[in-house]
Amino acid sequence: MPDPSDAFLESLVADLKPVAPLRQGNGMAIASLALALGSLLVVALLGLRRDLVAGHPDPFVLTAAGIFLVLALASAWGAIDMARPAVGIRREGWGWTALMAAVVPGSALALIVVDFVTGRPVDLDRGGIMCLGLGAAVGMLTGTALVLWLRRGAPSSPARAGLLTGVAAGAAGISAVSLWCPHDSLLHIGIWHGATVIVMGLLGRIALPRLLAW
Repeated sequence: MPDPSDAFLESLVADLKPVAPLRQGNGMAIASLALALGSLLVVALLGLRRDLVAGHPDPFVLTAAGIFLVLALASAWGAIDMARPAVGIRREGWGWTALMAAVVPGSALALIVVDFVTGRPVDLDRGGIMCLGLGAAVGMLTGTALVLWLRRGAPSSPARAGLLTGVAAGAAGISAVSLWCPHDSLLHIGIWHGATVIVMGLLGRIALPRLLAW
């Protein structure tokens, strides 16, 4: 006569099927593809900066865009890694990249303070709101790819996963917009491009946990 407990356990595992493991490389490839697609979309619709077309990119713009691109990749890697829950593992490498990227908006804020203290007018173009909106919209491609990947796994901290996803989306979007953006001032790039990452990070932190909870 079969043991009732054995029969119960057999009924629990009868419908189980093996699933393919989540490989970070695959997730990163998907996120990178979304980032590249966003960049191509910006160039196709709006064109390239004049200095890029001429083959003489502005060194500061190129450096800032590279910093945001590295932040996008580092944050995306951190978010993808969180799809596999683990105890006792610290995933804070992306934070150092975020600190590096914070130098750009931090320097812009310092210039604003200096101008205010010395009585000089602050030369901050309000047209940068277009860069913010466009960067957020384009970044949604990368954000969506990361959310779909995370939903395949089981992030143990949906709030942090949402923050990383938002930061990755914002940084990816604004790095793509940098290919078109005609501005090259520290104030514009530091404030408006930096704000895109901050806004998207906060939105991800607030809005995504419900989608990622398990």
